Amino acid sequence: MSEAPLPAIRSLPSWLLGRAAARGRALVASALAEEDMRMWHHVVLSAVRDLGPVAQADLGRGVRLDPKDLVGVLNDLQSAGLVVREPDPKDRRKNAVSLTERGARLLKRCEKAARAANDELLAPLSAAEREQFTAMLLRISATAD
Repeated sequence: MSEAPLPAIRSLPSWLLGRAAARGRALVASALAEEDMRMWHHVVLSAVRDLGPVAQADLGRGVRLDPKDLVGVLNDLQSAGLVVREPDPKDRRKNAVSLTERGARLLKRCEKAARAANDELLAPLSAAEREQFTAMLLRISATAD
């Protein structure tokens, strides 16, 4: 008789990475919720800080978010006073998105919360193992692009 399929599947690296990723997302989402922030909102806020002022279309491509979804996230962030959209000085037909001071303060708190969540995720690993694990994940994920 052959081995049951579930143990075979559960031993696959792709299964294990998916489970670890799901746990990591749950931990980070919970930490961000403490700051009244959702995952995509955090991603977009962080990208605006790193790229801003940034054309809305470039921002969407940079975070790989569908333009319709990006508009919803930006509407939420702007309503909360975390970003501003103004005509792009380089091309007045486009919107440029910038981080507000309030957005910068919230982003710092969210980044601290996300780091703590990742520390919890990687708690079973030593510092050296964390470094090695992260390096391996970078190598694996680099092949996807």
